[in-house]
Amino acid sequence: MSDVQEATNQLLHVNLHENQRYIHVTESVPRSESEHLRVTIGATVPTGFEQVAADEVREKLRSSCKISKDRGKIYFDISVESLAQVHRLRSVDNLFVVVQELKDFQFKETKEKVLKDFEELAGKLPWSDPLKVWKINTSFKKKKTKRKKLNQNLSKEKIDNGGDKRDERDVKKELSNNALDSHILDYYEKPAIKEEISTLVGDILASCKNENDESSKEDTEPEVLKFRVTCNRAGEKHCFSSNEAARDFGGAVQDYFKWKADMTNFDVEVLLNIHDNEVIVGIALTEESLHRRNITHFGPTTLRSTLAYGMLRLCAPQPSDVIVDPMCGTGAIPIEGATEWSNCFHIAGDNNPLAVNRAANNISSLLTKSQIKEGKLSWGLPIDAIQWDICNLPLRTGSVDIIVTDMPFGKRMGSKKRNWNLYPACLWEMSRICKPGTGRAALLTQDKKCFTKALSGMEHVWRKVHTVWVNIGGLHAAVYLLNRTPQAFVHPSGQDKEELLRAKND
Repeated sequence: MSDVQEATNQLLHVNLHENQRYIHVTESVPRSESEHLRVTIGATVPTGFEQVAADEVREKLRSSCKISKDRGKIYFDISVESLAQVHRLRSVDNLFVVVQELKDFQFKETKEKVLKDFEELAGKLPWSDPLKVWKINTSFKKKKTKRKKLNQNLSKEKIDNGGDKRDERDVKKELSNNALDSHILDYYEKPAIKEEISTLVGDILASCKNENDESSKEDTEPEVLKFRVTCNRAGEKHCFSSNEAARDFGGAVQDYFKWKADMTNFDVEVLLNIHDNEVIVGIALTEESLHRRNITHFGPTTLRSTLAYGMLRLCAPQPSDVIVDPMCGTGAIPIEGATEWSNCFHIAGDNNPLAVNRAANNISSLLTKSQIKEGKLSWGLPIDAIQWDICNLPLRTGSVDIIVTDMPFGKRMGSKKRNWNLYPACLWEMSRICKPGTGRAALLTQDKKCFTKALSGMEHVWRKVHTVWVNIGGLHAAVYLLNRTPQAFVHPSGQDKEELLRAKND
């Protein structure tokens, strides 16, 4: 039997019976119906990078995408067999399946009437298809958890047995099973098996009815699903609070499905998103943000991987480009770059030895994760980490294609006063290493006044193309997209050199 057939059989035996607790959904769905099931997916993204996320969706999923009026959200339609691909998007934080979108919800004049409308809304919504998607999504998460536990056990056994004392046949069998799980979860990365496994959705749904384990009495006594309602509200003309809306709507959902409310240990999270007169009800597909993927060693100012991806994408990396982060911190930007743009070379550098050590550890962790996933030794990633002085980089003039970095805000790291000297020196050294005419940079900072002042004195080497306004932990920051002008770099002399040296020492 081929690996594809084995993977198919494995996924067909996914037991979703335990998640079918008094849900008003048809127990068995014909395969032809599930194959053509299309739903709307909502995604939260870093504010300011909605267009970047929409472009990624169009490129990777071949789906049209709508940017919400509520900042930080996008919506797109998919066929249900593309669900696993959605989880591999690099620009999105959280995902949910839309139950219904009410574009012009008529709010009554009193709080009591509005809350009463929310209660009545629960029984009128088309829950069926979104709940089917939630069940399929749950099966993916269970398989992923199972694979993680297997990998942990393999690593632990290897240590306990001295690394190579186990029977060779057992090792091969475990690696084979590990690779099999990889086939199931990452089938969309292997087009040859996509067609076979994409038809499994109907079988998973149909198996919910046919699955009967006689050895387990618990399966014959279905448990009630636990749920909670989360309300996100924006707008000034609402006469109710988010908690009140979640409470009353949640009570109606509980009455409709006979689920049990649980604010912490829940199975289903129902979302009630309200923006002015727009109401969107959804079901969460992620338990934690998808930006938690690359970093294992955190620093005081670790950048989100989704934001790092957005900054890199703004620069449109091309094959063989040299991409540098001269103030890398924990290495979030170059690690994200090496993962997504493996045909480029990425250099991570920082003047702080602790930061360089964290970046190196994160690179090592990512390599280990990649080797476990592949079940074999990896050739590595196109990335390197080095300690250096940002004002005197050990790189040749005009040798770098792209510079992407998170500059010191002057709050947790550095100071506002020091930035007035540091920013001009940094921009000057970046202009030296960046290729004239084709080089570009994406620089993130919250100290906008200082950056604008520094940039104004370097219009002959840097040209500002675009500014993306972003929210970083409640701070209003900006990503400046710059192009290197064709003018060749001229080394400073005399008074200019003294000023740069003073900036470096400060």
